[in-house]
Amino acid sequence: MEKLSHVDETGKASVADVGAKEIQRRSAKASGHIKLSDETLGLIRDNLVEKGDVLTVARIAGINAAKQTASLIPLCHNIPLDHISVRLFPDEVGIVAESEVRCTGRAGAEMEALTAVNVALMTVYDMCRAVDMMMVIDRVMVTEKTRI
Repeated sequence: MEKLSHVDETGKASVADVGAKEIQRRSAKASGHIKLSDETLGLIRDNLVEKGDVLTVARIAGINAAKQTASLIPLCHNIPLDHISVRLFPDEVGIVAESEVRCTGRAGAEMEALTAVNVALMTVYDMCRAVDMMMVIDRVMVTEKTRI
């Protein structure tokens, strides 16, 4: 089994040393889903949620969250991001969130992509909780990771 990158020789958590890694163009994509009631999904589609335009607010929240990832995840490197996109769209039973993050550096962008999706979905939850207490966030995952 490979050694964990965030554990030092004494077994304590530490930030991985990426100084010897080659600077590369990196990207990551993530996705997730929030299950909603039919009523809530209709309110979002018709832009009738009292707090405002759910999909736009959630998209902006996801973008902002990707930029704050190193502040939220203790052992995550602070990396300059070249590109962040977050997309939300309805499916038959809820809202799908997808993100793509690109950077040029020594560490990948998958934590930023995951953070964007999670916060976007949590924003949908926050904006709709007054009308739907049975929402479920699930299927959050990295869907692609590349180094060029």
